Amino acid sequence: MANLGTPDAPQTPEVRRYLRQFLSDPRIIELPRWLWKPLLHGVILRVRPPKSAEAYRTVWSETDGSPLLSISRKQCAALRQALQNRFGEDVVVELGMRYGSPSIDEALTALEQQQVRRLIVLPMYPQYSGTTTASVFDALAQRLQKTRWLPELRFINQYVDEDKYIDALAQSVRNSWQEHGQGELLVTSYHGIPKRYLTNGDPYHCQCHKTTRKLREKLALPEERVRVVFQSRVGKEPWLKPYCDETMKQLPLDGHKSIDVICPGFSADCLETIEEINEENREYFEEAGGERYHYIPCLNDDAMIIDCLADLIERHAGGWPEVVSKRDSSQAEYEQRYQLAEQLKEKVPANV
Repeated sequence: MANLGTPDAPQTPEVRRYLRQFLSDPRIIELPRWLWKPLLHGVILRVRPPKSAEAYRTVWSETDGSPLLSISRKQCAALRQALQNRFGEDVVVELGMRYGSPSIDEALTALEQQQVRRLIVLPMYPQYSGTTTASVFDALAQRLQKTRWLPELRFINQYVDEDKYIDALAQSVRNSWQEHGQGELLVTSYHGIPKRYLTNGDPYHCQCHKTTRKLREKLALPEERVRVVFQSRVGKEPWLKPYCDETMKQLPLDGHKSIDVICPGFSADCLETIEEINEENREYFEEAGGERYHYIPCLNDDAMIIDCLADLIERHAGGWPEVVSKRDSSQAEYEQRYQLAEQLKEKVPANV
């Protein structure tokens, strides 16, 4: 189970190390290395880490640390239990972060130590993007290049089409409406990417709109009561629009004073949802005259999404040839196989 990752601590050195790894990924920054590296090391990693560390400190817990890591561990434990309930104790689930710790390398090492021979990789990104899902594959492939005995491998690209994912989102909205009332608009906010990534073939933009459409239909809301926005843009080049911050400043001016905001593209609450959406963009909305702003938390380790992911993994696990084990074969057949293995072992030269 893979997700983006987080710094080890909300301090400048740890954040700088995390950002160095994150921003050095060519899937994240699609610029020539000769152009990007001097800018990254000469300017960005000198200026940005202290500001980012300050933001991380606002969401960091003294007991649980990073919210993304804490929630991801709960998701991992819940998914492990759900799969073991279905298939037995032989199912192993490990968490690996694309950047930071625990790394994908560490997760694969833990799986190897448990003698895993069939591997399913689940990036926790509902919508596919080269900046997220494909980057996980890159890290996986880089690690497996150093692996002598490769496992059988299956890789899950997205789960945007899963009915139970939409059901879980819809139920979280209904629960919010029941507890906090219903706003005039439901705003769905997704992490942005540069517009040229879309024009170069990244399907992320389309999949975000598909998620919102299916959620709107599930909630039986008219089109005019649901909005799609994209957050977290940096730099001067155009990113996916409409921009979240600009929309929050405009909505009250257009007469929309009460809104609910949900982030369907984030599987777990993190800096971008807690600080950016629930604090920074709330301020934009209220300063512009908005009266009611309610953030609906991510699905996190909710039982409905765990059940959805367990179903997804069960289907991806189908079709593998059955392995004949000692439990399934007769004792005579097992002894025959054992003797053959011993004979072959004896034929191996001592110096090999």
